Amino acid sequence: MSAARRQRGFTLLETLVALAILAIALSAAFRALGVTAQSAAELRERTLGDWVAENRLAELRATGAWPQPGVSEGSAEQAGRSYRWREEVKTTPNPLFRRVDLSVFAPESGEHAIARLTGYVARPLQ
Repeated sequence: MSAARRQRGFTLLETLVALAILAIALSAAFRALGVTAQSAAELRERTLGDWVAENRLAELRATGAWPQPGVSEGSAEQAGRSYRWREEVKTTPNPLFRRVDLSVFAPESGEHAIARLTGYVARPLQ
C-alpha cells in the first residue's frame, strides 16, 4: 500500500482526549448556569423581603401610629408567599421621632434575615 492511498483520521487516543475536554467544558457551563439560576432566585427573595419591610414602614406612617419602644413581630404575604417580620422601635434624641429597625425572614431562612430596613416615624401633630 502506497503512502498516497493510506487513509488519515483521528486515532482513538485523540478522540478520547477531545471527548474529555468537551465533557469538562460542558460540566463547567452547566455549573455556571446553575449558579446563575440560584442567584436569580435569591435576588427575587431579597427583593420581596425588601418590599415587605417597606410596606410595613409605610403602614406605620400611613396610619399615623405612634409605636411604643420595643420589639414586635408579625407576618405579611407578598407574591403568594408568607414572610415573617420583626420590628424594633427605639426612641431618638428628638421626642417627635421614633426609629424603626425592620428585619424580614423567609419561611425557610430560619433566623437569617433576607432584608433589613431602618426608617423613622414622626409623631402626629395635634
